[in-house]
Amino acid sequence: MADFNKPTQQELREKLTELQYAVTQEEVTEPAFNNIYWDNKQQGIYVDIVSGEPLFSSLDKYDSHCGWPSFSKPLEKQLITEKVDKQLFATRTEVRSSFADSHLGHVFEDGPQEAGGLRYCINSASLRFFAIE
Repeated sequence: MADFNKPTQQELREKLTELQYAVTQEEVTEPAFNNIYWDNKQQGIYVDIVSGEPLFSSLDKYDSHCGWPSFSKPLEKQLITEKVDKQLFATRTEVRSSFADSHLGHVFEDGPQEAGGLRYCINSASLRFFAIE
């Protein structure tokens, strides 16, 4: 990924759907329970829709009943960056992909305690899924 060059905004508009662009580039949140991966039960990996960098494993995905894909951890901590987000009248921790700087979602401290206590609440529109098969 070291040689990854992020596409221009025009190239991204041509490559991504309107929702994918809005989520990854404008920090929009897609609708809960109305997105492609919230209830995906297949085994595989989830990658950044912009760069293809691997971000999450289905082995760390769980049903948090929030309507978005939830993971207890990223594949590699260095593939995710965190930023303070003070929008919506609350302070939250935004998560972004390291190489493409795509907005992915947020991380909360209400995840499964046995898995570290974190819940990475991720927009499906920021991801592409590759099944093991």
